[in-house]
Amino acid sequence: MSVQNPLSRRQFVARAAAAGVAVSVVGSVDALYTAQPALGTSGPKIGYGPLIEDPKGMLDLPRGFKYAVLSREGTVRPDGIKTPSRFDGMGTFPDRHGGNRLVRNHECSPTATIGVKAPPERTYDPMGFGGTSTLVVDRHQHTTKEFTSLGGTAINCSGGITPWRTWLTCEETELKAGESGYTKDHGFIFEVDPYDDRRNVHPTPLKQMGRFQHEAVAIDPATGIVYETEDAFIAPLGGFYRFLPNRPRGGWGSLRAGGELQAMHIPDLPDLSVVQEAGAEFRGVQWVKVPDPLATSESVRAQDYAKPITGGYKLEGCWWGALDRCVYFVSSFARTELGPKVDHDGQVWRYDPRRKTLRLMVIFTRPKPGSDDPEFDAPDNITMSPYGGLMMCEDGLGEQHILGTTEDGEVFKFARNRVNNGTPEEPEYGELAGAGFSADGRTMFFNVYTPGITYAITGPWRRRR
Repeated sequence: MSVQNPLSRRQFVARAAAAGVAVSVVGSVDALYTAQPALGTSGPKIGYGPLIEDPKGMLDLPRGFKYAVLSREGTVRPDGIKTPSRFDGMGTFPDRHGGNRLVRNHECSPTATIGVKAPPERTYDPMGFGGTSTLVVDRHQHTTKEFTSLGGTAINCSGGITPWRTWLTCEETELKAGESGYTKDHGFIFEVDPYDDRRNVHPTPLKQMGRFQHEAVAIDPATGIVYETEDAFIAPLGGFYRFLPNRPRGGWGSLRAGGELQAMHIPDLPDLSVVQEAGAEFRGVQWVKVPDPLATSESVRAQDYAKPITGGYKLEGCWWGALDRCVYFVSSFARTELGPKVDHDGQVWRYDPRRKTLRLMVIFTRPKPGSDDPEFDAPDNITMSPYGGLMMCEDGLGEQHILGTTEDGEVFKFARNRVNNGTPEEPEYGELAGAGFSADGRTMFFNVYTPGITYAITGPWRRRR
């Protein structure tokens, strides 16, 4: 992506305030607002307008947009199994009949209301309650098929889509066999095929990609390198990793051939939270080999590295920028009482593999330092809109939204969850997750975490307001 119209701090602060969102987005972030040229549009100028209250009390959207409910937690499916709880990350794939296929994570632990149930041949650990569901959705946004494609895993959080159109689902845990009732070690990545479910039998953990609190992954299609984020919320800080596959050309099962896992090292920068100025750039990014990817005795992030690795608090969303050939990743927030050196309410970083540079593209800050305004909380799952701009899923307290951004620097509310909004007393809340667009750009899909709901959103995406 070219850098032609950098956004000033004043633009972002003014527009965020006008949108009523308690967040200031600072810095030059034009690369994040470039639309896909094939769609022939540069995105909304000032968002899609105010949210219209849904008479059904489910989801508020701008005028002209509508939703379809594709799946609900607890629904009895044709196979007699109830749809599991805790809808989280999700991958969207085109279906040959003109619709879409969705592979949805279930971040289930033994405490989940409804755990994932799968036949033995699709179960990794019979005492694991996480996994994935596959949905087949026709062009009219009707779910024609829904089934369990992976079972017996644990706390499946997010993941990523491979260039060969499979879903990598990530376990966000480090628990071993014998802990919490599990019979096998957990904390791995698994590959799920959305098209050929016969490939999903006998689930195989991709062990050399590391055993840690995985969040999301993104793949460089030119090199096959897989970038991985670690959502560590207890000390030490989580790492940002890359996996060099032995079979870089990819294809189903190619990651089972193994490779080398490496962690990012930036000299004199042990903690990403200390960087508070958007546009700050670090050159000469290095990668050091992970001594023990299986974390047999020490967590991956706590091992004895040849050079100290650079850490970040709650490293979550991760995606590949196809136009600028860079990988973006998110630190959702940082609080000093939890281990980081400096507070912030969200960072978006860009790593350029060719230049070996890491640059802070966006930093979210409260209008009043240390304030706790629940109107906006830490971004989690993030996707690029094909019409330009970020679409961010909130994972915090109070009202939960899909937030959008425009090329002019506006932060706007695109959707508001009305079914369930969290409070400090509710540890499970109405987090929004798994946002992604269909290949033709006409439909946006996302989830409500609990109670689990999967939505399809259609409407005037090209509308100018």
